[in-house]
Amino acid sequence: MEVAPASSAATLSRMRILVTVKFVPDLQSQRSFTDGAVTRTGDDGTMNELDENAVEAALQLKEAAGEGEVYALTVGGDDAVAAVRKALQLGVDHAIHVSDAGVAGSDVFGTAKVIAAAVRKVHEEDPLDLVITGMAALDGLTSMLPTALAAELGWSQLTLASGLTVEGGAASIVRHLPDAHETVSAPLPAVVSVTDEANTPRYPNFKLIMAARSKPVATWTLEDLGVDPSSVGAGAARTVVVDASPRPPRENRVTVTDTGEGGVALADFLIERGLA
Repeated sequence: MEVAPASSAATLSRMRILVTVKFVPDLQSQRSFTDGAVTRTGDDGTMNELDENAVEAALQLKEAAGEGEVYALTVGGDDAVAAVRKALQLGVDHAIHVSDAGVAGSDVFGTAKVIAAAVRKVHEEDPLDLVITGMAALDGLTSMLPTALAAELGWSQLTLASGLTVEGGAASIVRHLPDAHETVSAPLPAVVSVTDEANTPRYPNFKLIMAARSKPVATWTLEDLGVDPSSVGAGAARTVVVDASPRPPRENRVTVTDTGEGGVALADFLIERGLA
């Protein structure tokens, strides 16, 4: 089967796309919980790596169409603005940061409600063709947001796309399964999630990095979006952290000083334990 290219828009002259990006903690750092939520600090996080594929897919569609606009949207505290700043460095046109204390503690359903309200606000000003997300956020790995967002919006959903094309008022994706490839289409507007197989994200160039420093970021609150604070946040969450404990220290470590035979020592170690 011939796989569709990562993205194209041969018959569209203008594309308007919104990409969701999330600020996530450094997964290699030591994590802890405060009142049932992951403790976050602004100096150890970054834009979710899998969201870079979503940004790249949107930029490719815009470039193929020859004209259009790409929005990056994030939801979170003050530090979350770093996610949309990174998207600006990659080449998106506009950045939106939904920041409100009432959002804190939201589960995927609350987050989807807030994002949907922001999407509607953009869509009402000038209709969007697509909302594109990454396949998952690396801090939660639920992969539920695209479906929850599509349900909130009442839009079609195309998930886990390894290839994405837009033509004739419809989006089509290729989805790779263990024993088959699926091609699925839906009319626009639609919500699409892309996998890390969809493309290779570009690196930001110096000009865009410098421009992103001064480019405006729109900051919206729940009031701006018309969202009732009681319908989101920790109080409205359908999931709750019952218990959390520190990761136990590693025990029975074996340290091998490599004096030229490190590879042999590693091979012996794996063989002895039936791992090779």
